Amino acid sequence: MAKIFYSMAGEGRGHAVRARVLAELLRHDHELTLFAPGDAYHLLHPLFSGSDVRVIRIPGLRFKYINGRLSFFETTKAAAKFLWHLPRLLSRLERVISRSSPDLVITDFEPSLPRVGQRCGVPFISLNHQHFLLANDLSKLPLPLRRRASLMGMIVGAYYTGQQETIVSSFYSPPLKPLYQHVTQIGVLLRPHILKACKERGKHLLAYIRKDALPNVIQAFRHCGRPVKVYGLGRLPDEDSVRFCEVNDAAFLEDLATCEAVITTAGNQLVGEALYLEKPVLAMPEVNNFEQFINGFFLEQSGTGSTVPLEQVTSQDITCFLDRADEFRTKINPEKLNGNDQALASIQRNLPRAAVSLSSVSQPYC
Repeated sequence: MAKIFYSMAGEGRGHAVRARVLAELLRHDHELTLFAPGDAYHLLHPLFSGSDVRVIRIPGLRFKYINGRLSFFETTKAAAKFLWHLPRLLSRLERVISRSSPDLVITDFEPSLPRVGQRCGVPFISLNHQHFLLANDLSKLPLPLRRRASLMGMIVGAYYTGQQETIVSSFYSPPLKPLYQHVTQIGVLLRPHILKACKERGKHLLAYIRKDALPNVIQAFRHCGRPVKVYGLGRLPDEDSVRFCEVNDAAFLEDLATCEAVITTAGNQLVGEALYLEKPVLAMPEVNNFEQFINGFFLEQSGTGSTVPLEQVTSQDITCFLDRADEFRTKINPEKLNGNDQALASIQRNLPRAAVSLSSVSQPYC
């Protein structure tokens, strides 16, 4: 049995979902401690409370929004505050590592734990989506996006270095750059309920948007002619055929498995889950969130959905998307989207030999 420390970013749900999947795969054979900030902590702590998986809260970097728009200025201020307190966090994590002596650190785009791991001589691997900005050939992108991707790729490269392996989890996989052929590309990590879901083609649309939704989006839902179940805004009074749903994992997954199509901000994890369930996706990249615009671009390139900027979406865009839903559905290849086995195999080969249990490769979920 190995001791594994796993840290993740806390922005949105994608990082936490990946951590949850891997925690369920690894906990049968290894001692697991999760270090989670923000949204990730709020999702994971209740799930594993009282179990053999420890969840420790840490501070993390977050995007900041003003009136539904990503604010570079406020995000930079928050990042500066995080960096100011980073030495204190590193000292705290160093004490935890010294007491527990983990065998491996896994990080999902979280910069503090891998730094401390290196300082203490603990090997680490990187498993996230964001490293596609550094490793993949993005020459097909429109020039403005390509420039932004190049700049952000340098930031991703500075987040941490020295990992034993880099694993990129994504619903798309452009070719790797020549210098990054060692990077492992896998599909998205899928929860047990996604893998076991009975897929149905219902009449409702499932929508996921962040808390600061722009008014035009709700208007588009109201006038698209279909019932829409909206997650991410909390329980609000229903409007015509639009139902606002509380955050509830079981209800969300049921609505996802039985919807006709998905409308969402263009996060990698949910787009991948939807496509695995053979649901066409209308991606709505958030204002100034260029990573989501890149996700939307590759979604359209795959022929499995379409994209419209969040601040521009109308009911007509939704109608046009639905008119092409059958066409999109024929292009979806679910098996290519499942990255669970590859992720587990990558982790296993980076563990000390004495800690690897062959049973963990085929161990069923709880």
